[in-house]
Amino acid sequence: MDPALERFASSIETDFELYRYDIAGSIAHARGLGAAGLLSARQLAAIERGLGRIKKELDAGKFEFRPTDEDIHTAVERRLTELTPAGGALHAGRSRNDQVALDLRLYCRDVAAEASDLLVGVVNALASKAEAHAGWLMPGFTHMQHAQPITLGHHLLAHAEPMLRDAVRFRHAYESADEMPLGSGALAATTLPLKREVVAKLLGVSRLTANSIDAVSDRDFALDLAYACVSTSIHLSRLAEDLVIWASAEFGFLKLADEIASGSSLMPQKRNPDIAELLRGRAGRSIGGFVALATVLKGLPLAYDRDLQEDKPALFTAADNALDSLLAASIMVEHLEFDRDRLAAAGADPALLATDAAEELVLKGVPFRQAHEKVGGQVRDGKLQVPWDAARSLARRDLPGGPSPRRVVARARAVRREAAAIGRWATTHPPPLPGE
Repeated sequence: MDPALERFASSIETDFELYRYDIAGSIAHARGLGAAGLLSARQLAAIERGLGRIKKELDAGKFEFRPTDEDIHTAVERRLTELTPAGGALHAGRSRNDQVALDLRLYCRDVAAEASDLLVGVVNALASKAEAHAGWLMPGFTHMQHAQPITLGHHLLAHAEPMLRDAVRFRHAYESADEMPLGSGALAATTLPLKREVVAKLLGVSRLTANSIDAVSDRDFALDLAYACVSTSIHLSRLAEDLVIWASAEFGFLKLADEIASGSSLMPQKRNPDIAELLRGRAGRSIGGFVALATVLKGLPLAYDRDLQEDKPALFTAADNALDSLLAASIMVEHLEFDRDRLAAAGADPALLATDAAEELVLKGVPFRQAHEKVGGQVRDGKLQVPWDAARSLARRDLPGGPSPRRVVARARAVRREAAAIGRWATTHPPPLPGE
């Protein structure tokens, strides 16, 4: 191939990230070949020693790549054959098509578990802040207009809930990736008596792929992970948006601690919510990665096509951004400080109790639409008659899911329990890989 086109076709800089999965998959494949009688014990031992050495070289940054190394898979195999003649036997029954599919699935499992663990940090930070501020009055908003009284704790928990759902999405992405494609070959399996079940067990993978054509062309599991990253990034962006607004002088609800703020190169008085703004802006990276991946997949014929080389830059972009953003968000939330007086002053607006006044009339037998019209007239004429203060209003909002301080404390503790369960799952998944 023309050297310029070789450079264009090379993916070594991108799929380098998959080397540990490639080596683990190769060790498992070699053991499977041994179990099938296709490798001798001596060959298997030599291959495992060689792959172990290669991993150490890659870990230490001492691996010497060659211009002919098209991708990480060919680079590892080329180096293995340099180390031992047995290396030439490793690729029996395996294509780069099913090899790449396996590596990417193992990567997706790791990211899904890591993201789940990082989500626990954000959710716990929000729940802890929510419990500490369970009784802090503030106005709730719709259309960015004062609506009804709530508590700061209730609002913070409203950001924790979607992140618990994100954990479910990452768990689904893990399970979607947890299939073993080795043995599918290029697209039509192999005539060799491979022991697919043995290889799957070695890798801690729960299922075998059911169709060899689908196995090498499927990237639904990558889309599932990318979507979980997108959803998480969107939720972090919405949290960040609230914090940016609250930190403004016009609101003054939030005090920006030094750890999460930056100054201005010109204006000495400035304290900017840069981390929140970056979280808001960087959501575009995950969204862009998802769109790029979906675009790669949308028109491909079965089975494998080289277009699929582009799945990795798109997926890695979405995943890396989500992981970085989750870590930044957990640190940011831990350092949030609020101005109780400003929150309370805004929450003391009598207009926030207009709905309470209408509902009090309902309790006296007035149909709601009539009550709504009557109270609306009072608001219009500046003669609103509120039935109680904001503190009592909050106490009366004592329904499941409501903002009463008692409910907020109970839900914050429940959220932490749910986060703990997510954390326990994340710390036990995925299982250790061969050679690690």
